[in-house]
Amino acid sequence: MDIDFNEYKLRCELHGHDDDVRGICVCSDDNIATSSRDRTIRVWSLDPSDKRKYTSSKILLGHTSFVGPLAWIPPTDEYPEGRLVSGSMDTFVFVWNLINGENIQTLKGHQMQVTGVAIDKEDIVSSSVDQTLKRWRNGQLVESWEAHKSPVQAVIKLPSGQLVSGSSDASLKLWKGKTSLQTLSGHTDTVRGLAVMPDLGFLSASHDGSIRLWALSGEVLLEMVGHTSLVYSVDAHSSGLIVSGSEDRHAKIWKDGVCVQSLEHPGCVWDAKFLESGDIVTACSDGVVRVWTVRHDAIADQMEIDAYDSQISQYKLSRKKVGGLKLDELPGLDSLTSPGTSDGQTKVVREGDNGVAYAWNMKEQRWDKIGEVVDGPDGVADRPIYEGVQYDFVFDVDIGDGEPIRKLPYNRSDNPYDAADKWLLKENLPFAYRQQIVEFILQNSGQKDFNFNPSFRDPFTGANAYVPGQASHTAATPAKPLYKHIPKKGVLVFDVAQYDGILKKMTEFNTTLRSDSVNNDKSLTELEVSRVGAIVNILKDTSHYHSTNFADMDIALLLKVLQAWPPAMMFPATDIVRMLVLHPHGASLLIKHVENNNDLLLDLIKKVTEDSALPANLLTTVRVLVNLFKNSSFHYWLQTHHSQILDAFSNCYSSPNKNLQLAYSTLLLNYAVLLTEKKDQEGQAQVLSAALQVAEEEAADVDSKFRSLVAIGSLMLEGLVKKIAIDFDVESIAKSAKASKEGKIAEVGADIDLVIRQ
Repeated sequence: MDIDFNEYKLRCELHGHDDDVRGICVCSDDNIATSSRDRTIRVWSLDPSDKRKYTSSKILLGHTSFVGPLAWIPPTDEYPEGRLVSGSMDTFVFVWNLINGENIQTLKGHQMQVTGVAIDKEDIVSSSVDQTLKRWRNGQLVESWEAHKSPVQAVIKLPSGQLVSGSSDASLKLWKGKTSLQTLSGHTDTVRGLAVMPDLGFLSASHDGSIRLWALSGEVLLEMVGHTSLVYSVDAHSSGLIVSGSEDRHAKIWKDGVCVQSLEHPGCVWDAKFLESGDIVTACSDGVVRVWTVRHDAIADQMEIDAYDSQISQYKLSRKKVGGLKLDELPGLDSLTSPGTSDGQTKVVREGDNGVAYAWNMKEQRWDKIGEVVDGPDGVADRPIYEGVQYDFVFDVDIGDGEPIRKLPYNRSDNPYDAADKWLLKENLPFAYRQQIVEFILQNSGQKDFNFNPSFRDPFTGANAYVPGQASHTAATPAKPLYKHIPKKGVLVFDVAQYDGILKKMTEFNTTLRSDSVNNDKSLTELEVSRVGAIVNILKDTSHYHSTNFADMDIALLLKVLQAWPPAMMFPATDIVRMLVLHPHGASLLIKHVENNNDLLLDLIKKVTEDSALPANLLTTVRVLVNLFKNSSFHYWLQTHHSQILDAFSNCYSSPNKNLQLAYSTLLLNYAVLLTEKKDQEGQAQVLSAALQVAEEEAADVDSKFRSLVAIGSLMLEGLVKKIAIDFDVESIAKSAKASKEGKIAEVGADIDLVIRQ
């Protein structure tokens, strides 16, 4: 239908998801499906009592990581409400029966996150970060091909029958079957979203901030620029209107290439889709789905509109900064009741919606008002501050030779040679460091092509400065960017045990089993209990690990407990195994039970992660896995089974048990170290995905979040997934970490930010 453009207004909000809403699928004007970072898909149906609103009619459960792309297969006799196709970070494509919400097909084949799904007649076509497109028919993989040399971020089917793919390599490709017909260039960053433009061609949305309209010939018909950040999605209506969603918190509506309206949101707009009626559905990072309309009879009540406007105002206020500080984090006027400590000391306090600076007057013993503190243009407040002055960069410089790390402030407008000389003088350092400091500045400020001014003279010697590229009398190695916490070298272990408590608990459980007529045969004999004590005594004596040994029966005894004892009683034995794997001979005996067909560790993982998994079992088992990294003989097993292991414990990141959170984050960190060493990109990507979940979890313990951030930074710096991390919006995670009040979180956030800028 054709519609004239009128201003869109809020129609309704759909609440139900617990995290970012990532994808939208319009099944009909009466039924909408949405996907979320909370791992669920919700189907929303028109509310029969109020046609303006939708209610949640089904929740589809099954994915083990966040769900992204969705596609609808229209009804058939067998499936009268149609089917829904979903792709997830867990690498699977699911097909759902919408009549009952059941998963009827699981399509396994992708090695990394599924980023797009499209329906091609009876087939499903999926795209993935693993750089492939795959074609599925009747639940079976029938075709797979490498579509790009970088992650494929989206795929659509055109009415002409061709496929279009968009990639992190900034290109689009047209396909006829597996044959590439054309490669389209023009975007300067990741192509994230694609959509059919009726009767004209197709649209692309890019991280470069633009939307492009392409003819089937490959000609660019329009370029739409207006977003101020990454553009994630785009859609078109038969009327000719276009809608796009962006990191800049706006869904923009375009007509004839011109932005005619911006719909502001309290968070990133991941997706935006048109209903057939012309109404717009948006998916936001605040976990809310919103429907917008131009029809006066469908607009939300004024009270709902006012509440939404208030929500936007509160969101903007919470993000407002004064002097580089968040307004809502500033102290109130009551903080001025405390005296200052020195004359001229300044303090910024919140007065209403503004930040106001005061200075301490030592003579009068009072705070004198200086005036309102304001920030400059967007981004100015994010510049680092050193000794009260904002700079483009404040570098950490490690001189070595036992010297402490020092701060080097620098602006792009500075002459790097002059800056180096002044800094060396200020820090009372020898000018032998001069060449290294200049090259360090050029490297880390992105000014590799700096044009030297030949008229420059050393202010101290009167000579010309060293010019990169010219011969030098002194050889020097350019200083590398300095990171405080990355890359992580070596692995972490849990090597402290309360042996007396472990033995006491095992004895207590064994006594219970003996008195249980049903489980009596599973209990240990007195001799076996004594032998467990002997095992513990060997483990306690760490100074003789090099010369002590275990018997095969010792391992068999522990396996008996792990295999036969009820789940609620097995965790003390698991804890002994945790320490056993740190003993060289104990590890060498244990691995025999891992390399055969009866894999003890996989059986243990399965047992402890079944329904009603107990936190104590999860904790001790994850710690066992963490300690396996210490012994290189387990590295092949850990690498081979990384996907099973990470999937099995994927829910640990949100556990209320902080010890379990920390163990899981340590597992991810050790995997980051191992898989970087093994150059295993697929494994690195899965670890990255899991670590990002921890980093984004608001309730995560500080140490858990820190270790996950170190894993992310290490994978980006020395692994093969930097581009993938950037596509996953790691920049916002780094920015949030840098703003943390926890010092080490802020430091590793700065490390990640520096990796992004390299």
